[in-house]
Amino acid sequence: MTSGSAAGDTPRHELSRGYTIARVINGGWQLSAGHRPKAVGTEATLAGLLDLVDAGFTTFDCGDIYVGVEELLGQLVKRHATRDTAAALPIQVHTKFVPDRDALAVIDKTHVEQIIDRSLQRLGVERLDLVQFAWWDYTVPRYVETAVWLDELRQAGKIHLLGATNFDVPRLREIVEAGVPLCSHQVQYSLLDRRPERGMVRFCQERNIQLLGYGSLAGGFLSDRYLRAPEPVPPFANRSLVKYRLIIDEFGGWDRFQKLLRCLDTLAVRHGVSIANVAVGWVLDQDSVAAAIVGAANASRLDDNRRVFGLRLDDKDRQQLVPFDNAGPAGDVYSIERVLDGPHAAIMKYNLNRDATD
Repeated sequence: MTSGSAAGDTPRHELSRGYTIARVINGGWQLSAGHRPKAVGTEATLAGLLDLVDAGFTTFDCGDIYVGVEELLGQLVKRHATRDTAAALPIQVHTKFVPDRDALAVIDKTHVEQIIDRSLQRLGVERLDLVQFAWWDYTVPRYVETAVWLDELRQAGKIHLLGATNFDVPRLREIVEAGVPLCSHQVQYSLLDRRPERGMVRFCQERNIQLLGYGSLAGGFLSDRYLRAPEPVPPFANRSLVKYRLIIDEFGGWDRFQKLLRCLDTLAVRHGVSIANVAVGWVLDQDSVAAAIVGAANASRLDDNRRVFGLRLDDKDRQQLVPFDNAGPAGDVYSIERVLDGPHAAIMKYNLNRDATD
């Protein structure tokens, strides 16, 4: 179910009965300590985020391992609650439960509850809107019992809704068949990465699980900024650019990526929007996608983000994109990122919760 909102007619989607979210979710990774410019203070950041809320972009995505982001969004929730608009525009905060790789073999329900309690404290809320469960290593097969513990915390009232992130189809099936009521699955999904279409979309349709797509703009690479730009070389400004530069390699390299950008530019000119609008609009058009997650450190791209909702890609547009249908990473969702000696795993930080409960 999708509907317009009073704030700029920003469309919303019913993720679960009685719980609606903005169709473009504000991604929180760029708000983390490793991404947010030090010159931008907390007050300026909060003011920018409140501008997003006022425009109807009320849904935020973060994680327990996004350093400093739960605390920042906790300040945002508190600040917003004192305003006259709070009742009309409630904020939704989606966080994650990402146990450390080193802790997977010994994790227990007490540890899970401690991390959830810490997220509650950081955000200053009595119940978490949505907790998205991730698991680094399938060779430690304890993800099902851990998901069950999370569901017990949901039943205890600490969590409203449960989701998953970055599972492949067989493991997601195990969790669902254990009786864990997942309403969403956050996956990387973009014109550069079509892995969800290799079984995940169909499975989620069958189980009434909705997709939340991250990486829609590939860290900003899918934008006018990189059209006809020379191939960038390291060092990159942040890990997000490193990550998605590797995805471009999987897509076929910089030359093929430029062909895609030129195609997207043609569509953008035809519709009077930006390349980024076309990229996000394409994700929103895909089956089972409830929302696209777009990094938002402030409201500087607010007007551009709004334009995506007026975009309607037609059969002619989609036909122009057909040559790129089979490009991109191979395998199931998040498969190449799990190859420990591979380049995608090399940029991961696996133990950011190590001292979380000390």
